[in-house]
Amino acid sequence: MRIGELAARAGTTTRTLRYYETRGLLPARRDELGHRTYDEGDLRLLTQIRTLRDFGFDLEETRPFVECLRAGHPEGDACPASLVVYRRKLDELDALIGQLRAVRAEVAGQLSRAERARDELAAEALVPGGPEPVCELGGLTG
Repeated sequence: MRIGELAARAGTTTRTLRYYETRGLLPARRDELGHRTYDEGDLRLLTQIRTLRDFGFDLEETRPFVECLRAGHPEGDACPASLVVYRRKLDELDALIGQLRAVRAEVAGQLSRAERARDELAAEALVPGGPEPVCELGGLTG
């Protein structure tokens, strides 16, 4: 198939395919007229790349998976180098999850503090001579 058909079937652009070719991820086969030619195996490569990219892998991280497919494995993640990338990505995700949990705990703490402060202000407003309640948008209530 030609580059336009492959791009359409893979759900990408011809520009992306040319870029992958320059990065060595997609073969650069040409027919007798000099047109790029591709086969179903190339579509499998692109599907693997796209799936990994959707999961947050950067383009270079897809290389071991592509090489595994090119080596004849039916799945691009059956090779040792692919497993190394999976493990590294899981470690990266675990670190990010830890950071997000820490941020969440900080935000939850700030929310609790803000709610206590609001409740204290509301209680003071009920005391004769206490402060007038103020709308968070800047206007007085009441």
